[in-house]
Amino acid sequence: MESVISGWLTWRTAMERALYGEEGFYRRGERPAEHFRTSVHASPRFAAAIARLLIEVDALLGRPGRLDVVDIGAGSGRLLSSVLADVPPELASRLVPTAVEIAPRPAEIPSQIIWRPDLPGRITGLAVANEWLDNVPLDVVERTPDGVRTVLVEPSTGTERPGPAPTDEDRDWLERWWPLREPGDRAEIGHPRCAAWASVVGRMSCGLALAVDYSHSREARPVYGTLTGYRDGATVPAVPDGSCDVTAHVALDACRVAGERAGATSTLLTTQRDALRALGLSGSRPPLDLAHRDPGAYLAALCHAGEDAELTDPSGLGGFGWLTQTVGIPIPAALKPCQRA
Repeated sequence: MESVISGWLTWRTAMERALYGEEGFYRRGERPAEHFRTSVHASPRFAAAIARLLIEVDALLGRPGRLDVVDIGAGSGRLLSSVLADVPPELASRLVPTAVEIAPRPAEIPSQIIWRPDLPGRITGLAVANEWLDNVPLDVVERTPDGVRTVLVEPSTGTERPGPAPTDEDRDWLERWWPLREPGDRAEIGHPRCAAWASVVGRMSCGLALAVDYSHSREARPVYGTLTGYRDGATVPAVPDGSCDVTAHVALDACRVAGERAGATSTLLTTQRDALRALGLSGSRPPLDLAHRDPGAYLAALCHAGEDAELTDPSGLGGFGWLTQTVGIPIPAALKPCQRA
């Protein structure tokens, strides 16, 4: 593919143009499932768990006449389509499902779903950002013998070179969340993700905001960063030329603080494994005697167990971070088993 952009750029600018520019990876309608495996496409059981969470949020809000469910970075719209099918008809009749996505609207999704390129002004209900924050563009810095420098990249090749010193905003974020100690250490400056997440929480009139993503914590930041490319189901070099998805793991602990500053009143930071198990995805094999009593039910339960196992695998999708923040309501009771003393 011809390069979308050329010349030396910061990683943040290169990612912005490569992913969201006029001919960018997502702007032209690429679907995530064509390039990497997401929880939504791994199994409808993920949407069923989100639907259960939505039902709990609805109850905590007193079952309002209008209830928002917003999917941020909606991709193909499959999550919202599945949630609509999984909730009771009475709840579905009050739902205002909104997909936030810059790619064109797929023809096959239900007409009830609102398709828009930006966040709604206010949200009362549930907002879900599943693998969205990892695609929010950010800058990369590296400690060199001459000090910390912003990394510049040549978009058509992915070649890098040291650039200017970080801005004061970058330095402040680094000092708190990702300090660099040794020459060669790299960091991905996460304050654009913090700001993006705060913009979601700040729009919540009342309800729950959920971010699900690859993540790491201050105690275990990767020394050389996490920039990765995905194309056609395989990892590829992170070349920001528009030919592949370019992603980096998320400092959800920093996003948590940003959400609290934006108005979150309750917070839970856990793993997808723990959250989905709390929401009923146990992964347990059905009893063998069910195979004799009801072979069809046994096969269905066995299939569910396999799907649950993939969604909760701690070395895969189950290792994703779940950042749950509420405004005006407590953490739903279904997630309380995830709380740590």
